[in-house]
Amino acid sequence: KMDDDDDDIPQLSSHTLAALQEFYLEQQQREGMKTSQGFNQYSIGSVEEDWQLSQFWYSDETASCLANEVVVAAGKGGRIACVSAPSVYQKLKEQDGKDFSVCILEYDRRFSVYGEEFIFYDYNHPLNLPENLLPHSFDIVIADPPYLSEECLKKTAETIKYLTKGKILLCTGAIMEEQAAKHLGVKICKFIPKHSRNLANEFRCYVNYASGLD
Repeated sequence: KMDDDDDDIPQLSSHTLAALQEFYLEQQQREGMKTSQGFNQYSIGSVEEDWQLSQFWYSDETASCLANEVVVAAGKGGRIACVSAPSVYQKLKEQDGKDFSVCILEYDRRFSVYGEEFIFYDYNHPLNLPENLLPHSFDIVIADPPYLSEECLKKTAETIKYLTKGKILLCTGAIMEEQAAKHLGVKICKFIPKHSRNLANEFRCYVNYASGLD
């Protein structure tokens, strides 16, 4: 005979169970996609957002627009640095074969799957960079500082100014307009970037050159 104490074991509601099953199914499908031949390791979402690292990927349309913009700005044979902007890096890699080179500076070591183009980067140590990353060696730097704070922007700005020959494309909150001008001499663009998930803060792009984002 079953012990009546079994009744005391907490049971998940049918709604919660269904939600859990759906979650696990989605996980399995994602893993299945990754192992199938058609999986593109550079597609947005191939590395999932980690909100604890303040990660929010751009929408596909925004990532494409920004990638196309930096390719044009870099020029033929140009070098592009993506600082804390992995979804733009991924879009650039989808254009493989175009005449440019790109690297990704990122704190999240999951992006080390991209090999030699990955450079570990912590904005708290803005100039702690590999020796082979020479000053002013990139035709354009696109950066998306992880936090909406002047401290984060100021430190990321040190990295940007070290890397770029001149051109800067900054993506950050609209509330950072004054600080962006102060630390990087950039002006707000008309283009409104979108994310795959809606953010609470209005987001904008800033440049210091004549861009296609206006």
